[in-house]
Amino acid sequence: MGDILYIVVPCYCEEEVLPETSRRLKAKLEGLMEAGTVSRESRILLVNDGSKDNTWGLIERFHKADAIFSGVNLTRNRGHQNALLAGLMIAKDKADMVISMDADLQDDIDAVDAMIGRYYDGCDIVYGVRSSRKKDTFFKRFTAEGFYRLMNLMGAETVFNHADYRLMSRRALEGLAQFREVNLFLRGIVPMIGYTTATVEYERGERFAGESKYPLKKMLAFAMEGITSLSIKPIRFITGLGFLIFLVSIAMLIYSVVRWATGATILGWASVICSVWAIGGLILLSLGVIGEYIGKIYLETKARPRFLIKEVLDKHDAP
Repeated sequence: MGDILYIVVPCYCEEEVLPETSRRLKAKLEGLMEAGTVSRESRILLVNDGSKDNTWGLIERFHKADAIFSGVNLTRNRGHQNALLAGLMIAKDKADMVISMDADLQDDIDAVDAMIGRYYDGCDIVYGVRSSRKKDTFFKRFTAEGFYRLMNLMGAETVFNHADYRLMSRRALEGLAQFREVNLFLRGIVPMIGYTTATVEYERGERFAGESKYPLKKMLAFAMEGITSLSIKPIRFITGLGFLIFLVSIAMLIYSVVRWATGATILGWASVICSVWAIGGLILLSLGVIGEYIGKIYLETKARPRFLIKEVLDKHDAP
């Protein structure tokens, strides 16, 4: 008999797609059980992230109809990363390996087989990586690939073209549990865990139904969250910029003194106005970056819970 697998799926307002997602995941997991690849104690764990629609009602219905479905209901919406972490931490004590994926069916479910194969080969973390972005528009492809390059440039160690479709062993999850920060960016935290890793390529499909929960605005905010959570390079850039401006100001002072000594002073306000606006803008930008870090320190020192669980549905826990 194989090891116990939990498939963790964070859900936020996924009422339209969840019936099809549950059907496909059930078929995949039952196939793995029949083949003896995974234990019959394996489960599909659906995490409701404070959805405003009937997502939790569907999860309750799935669980009542079939023990293969487990559910977690958070007290309120805490965001994708916190919902995913909640599911991983619950599955950690029940499973030997956990695969996380989104509910929109864009991740290729058939890649699960290859991930499990790499797990049995001795890998503790297996990343699902997109094989190409040919189906994306130019703008989507440019911004998405730019996101990964920017993250790595800023010092956040991420896997190129990998989102949150991954397999983690129990000991990898135990390592993840030791990271206590409130500002979560799992794509950057997971590579810090270490252990043996591998990648599995897959073709990402179109969203089956519903709307994307990550428009451009949220993606930019997500990128800022990742950079400031994992790297201090922006602050170092500000330090370097300040030093450069200081050198330029000394050069301009010397130039002004020489011009005054030779009687060639220029009576003009354009250069002064431009300098004031440029330096003022840089100061405000620098204060904004520093403020972002201070805000994160503020949240971390409060040590507020990253999520609160309202209800857990799991037949394993039944008396």
